[in-house]
Amino acid sequence: MHEIGIVRSMCKTITTFARENSIGHIDEIVCEVGELSLVIPKYVEEVYGPVSDEFPVVKGAKLILEVIPGLAECDDCDEIFNVVEHEGYCPNCGSFEKTVLSGKEFNIKEIHVSDSK
Repeated sequence: MHEIGIVRSMCKTITTFARENSIGHIDEIVCEVGELSLVIPKYVEEVYGPVSDEFPVVKGAKLILEVIPGLAECDDCDEIFNVVEHEGYCPNCGSFEKTVLSGKEFNIKEIHVSDSK
């Protein structure tokens, strides 16, 4: 389950950011997970609690995952379509040739910090 390594790396990145910006605790983390990223949101949610407990600045922070659709443009007819929904084939012309536009990412989109000290 590679999601453990991904969550650990995310927590390390946030911990470094918090240290560099004198932030004592993160309240909420918003991440973007692409449909085509091979990262399974359910698994990220399952491992997040135990892994985040290893990082005091992140421990107890709420995790919000936003799924980014896997969109592609057909190389033959320029149709834009959802890759997962259409199993990789263009719904307009049936071609499998495409350029992926979105859905491969895993990004830390936002971190939220309480105003109270």
